[in-house]
Amino acid sequence: MTSQMKKSPTSPADNVVALYQEHARAFERQRSRDLFERGWLTRFLALLPASGKPRVLDIGCGNGVPIARHLIEQGCEITGVDTSLPLLAGAQAAFPDHRWIAADMRRMPLNETFHGLIAWHSFFHLRPEDQRPMFATFARLAAPGAPLMFTSGTTLGEAIGELEGQPLYHGSLDRQEYRDLLEANGFEVVRYVEWDEECGRANVWLARRGGAVEGETRQPRITAVPGEISRG
Repeated sequence: MTSQMKKSPTSPADNVVALYQEHARAFERQRSRDLFERGWLTRFLALLPASGKPRVLDIGCGNGVPIARHLIEQGCEITGVDTSLPLLAGAQAAFPDHRWIAADMRRMPLNETFHGLIAWHSFFHLRPEDQRPMFATFARLAAPGAPLMFTSGTTLGEAIGELEGQPLYHGSLDRQEYRDLLEANGFEVVRYVEWDEECGRANVWLARRGGAVEGETRQPRITAVPGEISRG
């Protein structure tokens, strides 16, 4: 090897942050605001404490629309984390009474717990090897009884999408490994649906941290069915 040898091209996995910085406005235009996620958000909200303003951590919050906006309208106090400064600026302008933090989800500077955690269409931009340790992070940040909701792939591997003509990375573990990691970190699976036709064919996990919730939940507790997998 010599100093003149060309470096290998950057992996699309290393370019996700830069893409959302550079093409923030394009992403905002393309992002549906129809709230097709409403059904899942309703299930998530049902597991939050009924009293006070539940503290929700939105991991990969973007500009806060439509997910954080809906949670705010339902009385939640949002802490949003994202790496895209332009998107965070939009969230701060639209929802100045909530907290917006510029940080990589793998290194969130937080030393508190939340009543709920959500990583909608964000967690799956991590490599598989970076996703595994995130479950310990979720456990550290989740209060007893807190719901965790995220989207994923279904099998171990990588897939490349596109944003403004540039490759956009997605990574996944196998569905059983997700289930095992949740269980190992103190979460029970409440509901898991693959290719949900009512939610843009997303693969959605809703889990709940063990322990007693602070006060009553907004709705009667949803009971997990061991091993349940629904397919949209």
